[in-house]
Amino acid sequence: MPERFTTLTSSTFVLPQANIDTDQIIPARFLTTTSQKGLGAAAFYDWRYDAQGDLLPDAPLNTVDTTEHRVLVAGDNFACGSSREHAPWALLDFGFRAVISTSIADIFASNALKNGLLPICVGPETHARLLAEPGGRVIIDLERSELSIGNEPPISFETEPFARRCLLDGVDTLGWLLERLPAIEAFESRPA
Repeated sequence: MPERFTTLTSSTFVLPQANIDTDQIIPARFLTTTSQKGLGAAAFYDWRYDAQGDLLPDAPLNTVDTTEHRVLVAGDNFACGSSREHAPWALLDFGFRAVISTSIADIFASNALKNGLLPICVGPETHARLLAEPGGRVIIDLERSELSIGNEPPISFETEPFARRCLLDGVDTLGWLLERLPAIEAFESRPA
């Protein structure tokens, strides 16, 4: 079950590169598992480790404290490339709860929402401000569908309504259906 998402106050971690694809987020060689646990260690693997598999001490992703930086601000066209549910799994296990960009690949966004990672698309001006202030504090209020940056007025964002409801309730699609099982069974047992 995804963790309930209502309001998140966090510092941002900035990856300004455009066109970060799903193979950069989680290389294909790590797609051999169906478990979400432990994939954070493989997130952005080729950016974080050398050819021998040793951690690169100067790689920014190896110095980020994801208890403080739970919001990833990425360059344009984030998570393009092949569809793989492992990409949001890896980002969540790494410690991120939300991704902000000017555009996020549709399939990735769908997979992210189903797994508890909130993708947010913002306009170029807001994006430029976030990129220019790495580590800046943001507040994401999913109930109101608003992003707050500093003392500026909140910025509205859109989330697919059913996925938003599931995130707010902390359930996935199956969990949502199971919560309605008594009503479903009552409907199915009525006389024809």
